[in-house]
Amino acid sequence: MKALLVSGFATLGAGAGAMLTLHADAGLDPMHTVISEYAWQRSGWLLPASLTLFAVGAALIAEAMRRAGGDRWVVGLLVAWGASMFLIGAFPTDRPGVPLSLSGGIHRYAAFAAFLVMPVAGLLLARARIRYARVMRILCLAALGALVLVVIPYVVRMFGVPLTNDDIPAGLIQRTVVVTEVGVLALAGLSMLRPAARRALAARPVAGQA
Repeated sequence: MKALLVSGFATLGAGAGAMLTLHADAGLDPMHTVISEYAWQRSGWLLPASLTLFAVGAALIAEAMRRAGGDRWVVGLLVAWGASMFLIGAFPTDRPGVPLSLSGGIHRYAAFAAFLVMPVAGLLLARARIRYARVMRILCLAALGALVLVVIPYVVRMFGVPLTNDDIPAGLIQRTVVVTEVGVLALAGLSMLRPAARRALAARPVAGQA
């Protein structure tokens, strides 16, 4: 199981490296430009590569947690987050100003699903009082708060208010969600590195267990 965790951490690190390389090469304004728009840059292939690596990392950590006897709901949520990451990369968003396409719709709703499920998984783990539970809870609450800020502009536009990403720090808010959620995933893996921690994880009911 340790090999799964190490592989998961290495994959997450590679995904983060690809994402940082993409940002450095594109030279866009990270404060207002959302991550999805980087797909249309010269090094845009790094975006699906990074997201796919995040997806693989989530799958490896989820499998390690399953073998450790972790809660099946948490394991399922980690797998769902990884699947959503893969879909986000496989189905690029539409170019600015273009009507929403099937690919853009899948991209959007997969992103919302990913942004939602990881904080839930983290809060369930924190409730079980695993290692790093306090830090994990803080990251989850920060992610949920940022997610609310991500959704608000869409709601505002539904009422006909012409709000653009240039009017708000949309890029910063979105990156807050991504960074905090990858952090939650990494902490979930780190919490299982010690044998005593793995036994505690298996012994404590998280949700729906007696």
